[in-house]
Amino acid sequence: MGKMVRTVIADALRRSDFGAEINVKGWVRTKRGNKNVSFIALNDGSTINNIQVVADIEKFGDDYLKPITTGACISVTGTLVESPAQGQSVEVHAEAIEIYGTADPATYPLQKKGHTLEFLREIAHLRPRTNTFGAIFRIRHNMAMAIHTYFHERGYFYFHTPLITASDCEGAGQMFQVTTLNLYDLKKGEDGKIDYSDDFFGKQASLTVSGQLEGELAALSLGKIYTFGPTFRAENSNTPRHLAEFWMIEPEVAFNEIEENMDLAQDFIQYCVRWALEKCQDDVAFLCKMYDNELIDRLKFVVDNDFKRLTYTEGIEILKEAIAQGKKFEFPVDWGTDLQSEHERYLVEEHFKRPVILTDYPKEIKSFYMKQNEDGKTVRAMDVLFPKIGEIIGGSQREEDYEKLKTRAKEMGVPDKDIWWYLDTRRFGTAPHSGFGLGFERLMLFVTGMQNIRDVIPFPRTPKNAEF
Repeated sequence: MGKMVRTVIADALRRSDFGAEINVKGWVRTKRGNKNVSFIALNDGSTINNIQVVADIEKFGDDYLKPITTGACISVTGTLVESPAQGQSVEVHAEAIEIYGTADPATYPLQKKGHTLEFLREIAHLRPRTNTFGAIFRIRHNMAMAIHTYFHERGYFYFHTPLITASDCEGAGQMFQVTTLNLYDLKKGEDGKIDYSDDFFGKQASLTVSGQLEGELAALSLGKIYTFGPTFRAENSNTPRHLAEFWMIEPEVAFNEIEENMDLAQDFIQYCVRWALEKCQDDVAFLCKMYDNELIDRLKFVVDNDFKRLTYTEGIEILKEAIAQGKKFEFPVDWGTDLQSEHERYLVEEHFKRPVILTDYPKEIKSFYMKQNEDGKTVRAMDVLFPKIGEIIGGSQREEDYEKLKTRAKEMGVPDKDIWWYLDTRRFGTAPHSGFGLGFERLMLFVTGMQNIRDVIPFPRTPKNAEF
């Protein structure tokens, strides 16, 4: 037999040219059978569905088939046959089987039984081979494609912002340092501070917390851009919603004011969720069945409903009213405090029963670059709040006034020398502009119904954990 071209299982399952010779390769999920025949469920990652391989024991011999156990990798050449079994339309009757790699049942950790998500995190190098993580990572790819497609088709330019930066746009103290200095022998200046002159960049450098500031520069020349890349936060938050390394999508648009920014956020996120419903049906259905039977309804609900827009001040009033009616929250609610996830979820899940966009936050709890309102107390910020997770998008109209921006940066302790280039955009042809950031893994949590952000990224980075 000559070498046949491999057919991926996703394609094989769609075929109906029964009697054709076919080659499939993949990893064995299960093998069962009797003394005459073995049924092998084979999966190659192209789809959540396995293809059934039927092997006559007489043809291959018991000893040959014995090492084909869960986890083994094989190549099967045989005939495509209409399947009599429930739930599948085709199967392969094996003519030849080549074993690429065995997986000793005594030591291969993914035997056919339910595993906890906690256990699977300990073997993150093998967990993509499970149905759950195969589904999650195929959806993750699809969400990335949806994002690029959305912006590309609307004339946005994908702009690459640096991962190593000497400025901090959100406030210091939560950044990972990047250095080539010998940490065992640090040279210090007269003032006792570390001397960075010998360091690689000649000054203190860090991993970026956001591409936004550089994104604004791009928007003020290219018109509308988006960034999509990894960002890093060194905050010691060991929660199911925080990672130290995560991915962010940040559109920035010249001439957009806060209203257009809200329109964009809603349209964009509905587009991504619609993509998941239409193009990831099998995977979403599996996660819905196994983990969260309301998942599909929740996705449809977000696609079908306009998001409720209200001000932070109105939100606080609703929460205070709820407390007066006997609602218990863990954290206090007061004008001027940042809302916690429980407050955000109350507004979305219990009060409005749909996604919410909260605007006009107190300037004290928001970043220096947000456009100030006439009232002198609030800024044109917007947070998009979703069921189950709370904040999924944070954004604002940016302050385009040079003097106001400079004053606010100073008040918030952001030194001029770090952002002189950013301030320049307000000196030379400034323009109104707006943007937002979407945490990619927060979107993934929503679309997969997973409860823990560590389960929607292949190799999570969290405090005290940088395995694999």
